[in-house]
Amino acid sequence: MSLFRKLFGSKSEKSEEELKSNDRGKYMPEIKLPVDERFTINFKANGGKFLYCENLDEIYNSLNNIIEENSWQDKKVLFLDNNMEDRFKNFNLSKSNSIENATFFLTTCENLIADDGSLLISSRQIAEKKLKELPDNFIVFATTSQIVENIGEGLRVIKSKNKKQIPTNITTIKHFKSLEEKDFMTYGSSSKNLYLLLLEDL
Repeated sequence: MSLFRKLFGSKSEKSEEELKSNDRGKYMPEIKLPVDERFTINFKANGGKFLYCENLDEIYNSLNNIIEENSWQDKKVLFLDNNMEDRFKNFNLSKSNSIENATFFLTTCENLIADDGSLLISSRQIAEKKLKELPDNFIVFATTSQIVENIGEGLRVIKSKNKKQIPTNITTIKHFKSLEEKDFMTYGSSSKNLYLLLLEDL
């Protein structure tokens, strides 16, 4: 059974309890959870909706479910990445030619940051747009191999993969709340209603 499958039982909560357990002596070293488990716990704590998929068929089924659940069948999607548009071409999604008319944004990301459950993105995903300019609803396709410990590691990965030209507009997105859940704590931040389609590739 995959680790990510296990995380959706009681074990994810148990891991957090074990981390804070008073049974351990105060001088014992802190238990450090595996990077993938830390990302999952922190991402969900940020309000993100997490869908783990073992293959592309599950990715497509999950996307279908998200669209149906939100009644987006007749709504327009924003693509800023031609590869993403090609990957999901069989869905016959209605593409928006402008950000203003798009209900949701279908994209990928650079890396998934375990330490704070955020997503690292760049101009390769959002061009030179600011997060607040993009639709409130994000659907992000990523793979388990994109999970890294922290932002510093994520930046090193971006640099090593793009030696000829490093992408610009590098930023993180961390607040994943629906419009109804947004409060003064996220005011002024680029809070998004975000679904993560995570494909197992390790």
